[in-house]
Amino acid sequence: MIEVKGARKNSEALPFLNRIGLVERTERQTELQSRLQEARHIVQRRAMIEATGVHKSFGALPILKGIDLTVEEKELAFIIGPSGSGKSTFLRCLNRLEEPNSGAIIVDGVDILARTTNINAVRRRIGMVFQSFNLYPHMTAQKNVSLALRKVLRLPRREADERAMHALDRVQLAHKAKSYPSELSGGQQQRVAIARSIALEPRVMLFDEPTSALDPELVGSVLKVMRGLREEGMTMVVVSHEMAFARQAADKVIFMDHGRIVEQGTPEDIFSHSQSERTRTFLNQMER
Repeated sequence: MIEVKGARKNSEALPFLNRIGLVERTERQTELQSRLQEARHIVQRRAMIEATGVHKSFGALPILKGIDLTVEEKELAFIIGPSGSGKSTFLRCLNRLEEPNSGAIIVDGVDILARTTNINAVRRRIGMVFQSFNLYPHMTAQKNVSLALRKVLRLPRREADERAMHALDRVQLAHKAKSYPSELSGGQQQRVAIARSIALEPRVMLFDEPTSALDPELVGSVLKVMRGLREEGMTMVVVSHEMAFARQAADKVIFMDHGRIVEQGTPEDIFSHSQSERTRTFLNQMER
């Protein structure tokens, strides 16, 4: 009888144990699928910008002394460093607003320094936002954005205006479409400049000190737009002194000094575990 009862208990337990096994197998399969998706994501990511051995001099003055940098697709790379370290010059080399003296730069698979490269076509895929807003004062926000669409992409007026409105909406300025630059705050003007760039649907965005000309209370609105672009998967290279933003949003932080990359890594690597005394000194000064 004892054996029979034991057998009966075992038989009753089997469905329960089977359910446990099924759950465990399902959990393992889910974990494997998650890892596979992550691996596929890593494999699918590719280099959007590859700079190798980039040198640039102004006359006898060397500015860039052999810059090597790779920025992957959908990555936000943040370049920091003291004034005069070559940050902005390097950024301008990435769309040939400055011509490097030597080296190689590949953007979205195109060798932009090759003689056969149509640099104007390449620049359509590289948006750039400067420290100054460079808006036409006699044009509304919408017209400032649509002008590039009509002149560069040759879009009809109506389509250009529609795309301009969509771009302004992305930077939370659709309600200011009919306003002139003089009627906008500095932060709003910079957001119009960002809208002008993203309306062309670039593959890469370059930001050269986009908040340095703004009053402190206006900086947040611009950083919010940049954070939104990052979440949408835009590849971005940013030169800025907004260290808090770099900590929160960057995938990679690059510290430059005297025309060279001293150190690069994740925000945690650079801000909390820097291997360079020069980097630590700079960050300590920025925190004062």
